[in-house]
Amino acid sequence: MRYLDAFDTALQALRATILRSILTVLGIIVGVAAVVLVVAIGSGAESVVFREIRSLGSNLLIIDPHSPVATTRRGHAAVLSEGDASAIKAQIPEVEIAEPQIRGSVLAVVGDINWPARLVGATPKFLAVRDWPLRAGRNFTDEEMDSKAKVVLLGETVAHKLFGDGNPVGAVVRLRQVPFHVIGVLAPKGQSTSGKDQDDVVVIPIKTARSRVLGTDQANPTRLDSIIVKVREGDDMGRAEERIRMLLQNRHRLQSEEEDDFTIKNLAEVQQFKKESARVLGLLVGAVASISLVVGGIGIMNIMLVSVVERTREIGIRVAVGASRSDIRTQFLVEAVTLSSLGGAIGLIVGVAGAGLIAVLADWPWIVSPISVLMAVGFSLSVGIVFGYYPARRASMLDPIEALRKE
Repeated sequence: MRYLDAFDTALQALRATILRSILTVLGIIVGVAAVVLVVAIGSGAESVVFREIRSLGSNLLIIDPHSPVATTRRGHAAVLSEGDASAIKAQIPEVEIAEPQIRGSVLAVVGDINWPARLVGATPKFLAVRDWPLRAGRNFTDEEMDSKAKVVLLGETVAHKLFGDGNPVGAVVRLRQVPFHVIGVLAPKGQSTSGKDQDDVVVIPIKTARSRVLGTDQANPTRLDSIIVKVREGDDMGRAEERIRMLLQNRHRLQSEEEDDFTIKNLAEVQQFKKESARVLGLLVGAVASISLVVGGIGIMNIMLVSVVERTREIGIRVAVGASRSDIRTQFLVEAVTLSSLGGAIGLIVGVAGAGLIAVLADWPWIVSPISVLMAVGFSLSVGIVFGYYPARRASMLDPIEALRKE
């Protein structure tokens, strides 16, 4: 029997029981759709993780005081200082940049328009450590920082709120009633891993922030809110983190039994955690897909066995007119493969559409990997062959004389 003829006969048999055929392949549809969704979800989630880490900067360690109100056993507030940042840069060979920062909130005012924004006091290395390019203008210089110049870089959100679509470079913005000249606009960054708008920020020289905007802490005049450390490309992040921890423990004179008065956040570990979470989610959905495919395969086997019983007389007639056992086996195997392939095609469409819907809802790229398509096609064909072989073999082994006696 030619395969084309077998396929045509298979379609006729499936059309004769179309509702039963649709119900039979539901498991295949769910399984194949789940396979496509697993790969799409994993790829989309991974792209989001990389996008978030890139938006923060590469190879970063973020050092914060343990708590803004925490105190050590010696009774003084837990703080970081500019001396800590200088020591980290000078004494830890893996460190490329140690960027000191202070933060606050300000009301940015232009004419009768105002906008509340986060303020960051930083050094000119802020853009390098954060891998944050400028959309327009220039960065401030070391000389401007040392002279406490009143210059400011605007985040994209702040620039849009205050100036609309205009170019703010060269304009004047008042921060806590102090006039600042806008010298640059930061390129858009989007949301951080915690959901904050990174573009809703103004950046000024750290010395200017202390002397003209936020004020100086008289008890700790070089106090910092955080230190962002950029590790050299290719160096071990874990080793750098441990050396920094030991250095700060020594500088802060912490005893072995005392808790650290600082925390170090390794963004590489955050990235790995998110990737692991996406992998676990993929495994869970993959387990559901496997179960659905097995259930679908059992359904196909069951319906094909029923079909053999229902068509026993037809099988006897085919054998009587010259059909070989191989022809009968091929006929029923092609029917099983056709049934599972149709289910796979429908499942593929459902999976692609579902991946697109999830991408829209989750705001990540719509990624349908060719590998997932090949896996879906391969799984559906395999299910049809594996679970269709036994009913096909059983049909081919029927005694034609006994088959013709069936009413």
